[in-house]
Amino acid sequence: MKKDTQYDLAIAKLASKTHHFAFELGPDFFAQFDQNLIQDGRLHADVDLIKTELLLTLNFHITGTVRLVCDRSLDEFDQPIDVQHQLLVRFGDQELELDDNVLQITPDTQTLPIAQHLFDYIGLAIPMKKLHPRFQNEPDENPDADAKLIFTTKADDDDDEEFTDPRWDALRNLN
Repeated sequence: MKKDTQYDLAIAKLASKTHHFAFELGPDFFAQFDQNLIQDGRLHADVDLIKTELLLTLNFHITGTVRLVCDRSLDEFDQPIDVQHQLLVRFGDQELELDDNVLQITPDTQTLPIAQHLFDYIGLAIPMKKLHPRFQNEPDENPDADAKLIFTTKADDDDDEEFTDPRWDALRNLN
């Protein structure tokens, strides 16, 4: 990822209260990341930062559309995105990622980069199966509907006794 300070929050200068930040995310934003998932999009991100002495709470709300390629027809289409996530940042003696939604930073940290978090939240909102809207109302194909049973075995408890090892039979008689 290329370093772009446009998406860094200067947290050292902020007072202990709620702050609001707004970002416009377009093709330049997605070009920062070495990936093929999203190449283009028009999104608006609202970030509310609640600063206290021990904790930063960031509430992300991202809306807009991303340009995707349909898995079925390879046509491009716009996928609507509406995402809300919360990130907790606490202060500690070293910088760590404690959880997916909990970070630890040192008290002398000047800026908090959020570009990767914005990208991750957008990526999580993209469906696994990317279908053009004209295919989304079609019923799902059931691959098991045309399946044929070729071979089966019958599992009976009586059959297991016929094929037991005679050494085990001797041990069972000890009971």
